[in-house]
Amino acid sequence: LPPPWQGGALPDELRPHIPFVFAGLLSGDVGYYTAHSGSCQPQNYIFLKKNVFDNIKYHSSSEDFIGRFYGEFMSYSGGDGQTLGIVLTPRHICDLFCDLLNIQENDIVLDPCCGTAGFLVAAMHHMLEKAGSDQIKRKNIKKKQLHGFELQSNMFAIAATNMILRDDGNSNIKCEDFLRQNPAEVQLKGATVGMMNPPYSQGTKADPSQYELSFVEHLLDSLVEGARAAVIVPQSSMTGKTKDEQAFKESIMKHHTLEGVITCNTDTFYGVGTNPVIAVFTAHEPHPAEKVCKFIDFRNDGYEVRAHVGLIEGDSAKDKRQHLLDVWNGRVEAPSKFCVESAVTTEDEWLHSFYYFNDEIPTDEDFEKAIGDYLTFEFSMIMQNREYLFERGVDDEEA
Repeated sequence: LPPPWQGGALPDELRPHIPFVFAGLLSGDVGYYTAHSGSCQPQNYIFLKKNVFDNIKYHSSSEDFIGRFYGEFMSYSGGDGQTLGIVLTPRHICDLFCDLLNIQENDIVLDPCCGTAGFLVAAMHHMLEKAGSDQIKRKNIKKKQLHGFELQSNMFAIAATNMILRDDGNSNIKCEDFLRQNPAEVQLKGATVGMMNPPYSQGTKADPSQYELSFVEHLLDSLVEGARAAVIVPQSSMTGKTKDEQAFKESIMKHHTLEGVITCNTDTFYGVGTNPVIAVFTAHEPHPAEKVCKFIDFRNDGYEVRAHVGLIEGDSAKDKRQHLLDVWNGRVEAPSKFCVESAVTTEDEWLHSFYYFNDEIPTDEDFEKAIGDYLTFEFSMIMQNREYLFERGVDDEEA
């Protein structure tokens, strides 16, 4: 369907209203749609009502449909939120979080940077599945066990709509700055699970509170003792290159436990240019010095980029995901090129690449390939009249 406006990008004065118009559209009021969208084509409304709204409301799914629509709308408006560090989480990552944290029907979930509520939608879906037909449990999950914060008002509107469309009429999402919340007060929510995709690349020396690790520490401080938490952040966050980031790592290990870090597919946030990792923690249990953490290289996750489509699930994605979970939960062993188990310090880079040592003996095929690559390079340089690169000097001949 074409956008309801004509002549290119959406006018500046209408951009802030995109989520609200979309929320009105899905509310079921064709008059609202035609009055606010500028469209006089009710068939567009009927198509969306039948194929989108009804599918969200009457079919159980962890898919964040409205988040995906938001991304599409923003592409028409000429912006995607990346200047604010906003990177929406793909559905398969939201589902993976639920499995890594072994979410149960009695858990209380907190997402302090909930965006369009992708994590909360996935958590609700998994919890409702485990609650089965117990209507009391199902009601409590929707009304009492899902909490979130979102600073951006447009994102908040979509998150609230997302939850309401799933019959969560009493959504516990607040349009507030999470970093300004007192962790002790947030802790009163009793959250046993934390999920977060914080704003990226916003921290500076002038404002270190915006570093991703600052959000991580604040989340862990806001959970109950023994709570499980998973965050997806850029790889650079795990290296702690700046003094402030190093301080955050020290504080986190002093009060909480790092369970492990999973290096993700570099195309997970396709089009954004971020290399993400998933870090898993246990809240309010100081990290023991002898604690062995798992560092997994899951870059080959079975998802691939298809031209004009984006990131799609490949044929092997489900099997690779199950293998990851089996290794994470200790059900099977894996070679060090996939998983390294090691004790950690705050000075370490919390990444698989830091701890991994290639202890495999090269095969004859590896040797032949290396020689072939070298000869190919040498021939290429000679053909470019750069044979001097391979001439031996006097010192070499004496040696």
